[in-house]
Amino acid sequence: MIGFLKGTLAAKRPPWLTLDVAGVGYEIEAPMSTFYQLPDIGSPAKLVTHLLVRDDAHVLYGFSSEPERELFRNLLKVSGIGARIALGVLSGMSAEAFYRCVRDRDALSLTRVPGVGRKTAERLLVEMSDRLPEAMDRGPGTGQVPVGSEGEAHGALLALGYKSGEIVRMLKDLDMTQLSTEELIREALRRVHRG
Repeated sequence: MIGFLKGTLAAKRPPWLTLDVAGVGYEIEAPMSTFYQLPDIGSPAKLVTHLLVRDDAHVLYGFSSEPERELFRNLLKVSGIGARIALGVLSGMSAEAFYRCVRDRDALSLTRVPGVGRKTAERLLVEMSDRLPEAMDRGPGTGQVPVGSEGEAHGALLALGYKSGEIVRMLKDLDMTQLSTEELIREALRRVHRG
């Protein structure tokens, strides 16, 4: 798996960009939310990535932030949602706005994303409701999707198969400012095994 790429931005033609990494040009497909964050051509750039292996191709997707990639990966787990719709969601709204739609059961806003009809929006609301980041689990008006070590720990625990509600309890009262991502994960898992 390619976790991230760091190099020089060689070309950008939405939805594709090319990143020159030590003389190798990686073609990467990215949502518009990432394109808005890209520097000028010829400038250094770093993207977190997701490699999707299909029967007919290996496609590398790039994102400007970990929450974007995490949302992309979560969307791919929803039945009937492919990479095209997942990129459409990220191109049409921020990860925070998407999670807010799920939390608030706002299917109408989701149907404004190209390729997302009423039934798909309803499926997204149902299947993504247990994958809300911790800040969104607390209810309306609670702020941002977690970033930094808290967001990374949350994403890692989701990947390990824990539900979002469980993760909230696992990370509760831990010092997010003093502990690294690895320390947060270790302490959260220690709490589960103690209980």
